[in-house]
Amino acid sequence: MENKVVSIHEARPKLSDSEKITINLGPVDLGQIDLLVREGFYSNRTDLIRTAIRNQIDRHADVVRRTVERGDVDLGLRHFSRADLEAIQAEGRMIHIRVLGLASIARDVTPDLARATIASLTVLGALQASPEVKAALADRSA
Repeated sequence: MENKVVSIHEARPKLSDSEKITINLGPVDLGQIDLLVREGFYSNRTDLIRTAIRNQIDRHADVVRRTVERGDVDLGLRHFSRADLEAIQAEGRMIHIRVLGLASIARDVTPDLARATIASLTVLGALQASPEVKAALADRSA
């Protein structure tokens, strides 16, 4: 098996490519965050939360590395164009998409083409595809 060098930092999207999430915090946790921001440890709440999340991800980087080395997932950005999927269809094959990061399916991919070529879809992160393609693959998504 070929050894792959995996860098978690390189796979992180730029801020403009990020997804917004919502979290609920209790008043004590929120107060402690505000205190650390006020004392100058972090520029704002988001900075502290993003730093805390990255520290936890770094702490468990070996799990990600082993998963990628096994070939269980593609790390980073994986794009599937209409031409890619038409070539797969012409070969009479189907693919299993497993991505840790961002998977994108081109806007001109039809739901029928997606169903004809994508056997399963597992995305740990974000999926960009038309609402119609997402609906067509809903029963194949983990």
